[in-house]
Amino acid sequence: MNDWQMKSPLDWETYVNKRVKVAAAEKNEYEGWVLTVDPVSANVVLANFPENGRASIVVVLGHAVQEVDVLQEADDEMKARLSCIFAPEESKAYSPEELDKRKNDLKSWLEANHIPVTEQGESGRTLCVAGVLTIDPPYGPEECSSSNEIILSRVQGL
Repeated sequence: MNDWQMKSPLDWETYVNKRVKVAAAEKNEYEGWVLTVDPVSANVVLANFPENGRASIVVVLGHAVQEVDVLQEADDEMKARLSCIFAPEESKAYSPEELDKRKNDLKSWLEANHIPVTEQGESGRTLCVAGVLTIDPPYGPEECSSSNEIILSRVQGL
């Protein structure tokens, strides 16, 4: 085991959200923002943001790490960018007005297509389709639930 692998998870945590240069086996060098370090294998997950705006991820295997040098601390903007790299796009936060609009648009569309729909719950946030399927905010296919798989798959496909 090398020195990097002998460190504790608390030691590795100090590298998270920092721009580092990793010297690895066979004179390879990697540079990027540390997203995380795997506590079992000591693998380092680095993120870079090329000009096209999409994140580029590199994993440096723990047994190959020889030295890690901190180059820069992340500012608040970079921390926010790093924290949402693996978050699905649908997980964005919607304002209450946006949720109401999405609910009303979906309800109107279902009614226009002669699909029975009602509002459920204390606040009326959940839509109930034909009494057998519910749709919760933010009213996408992933938020549909039903015990009837056939109806579920058909409504999700709409």
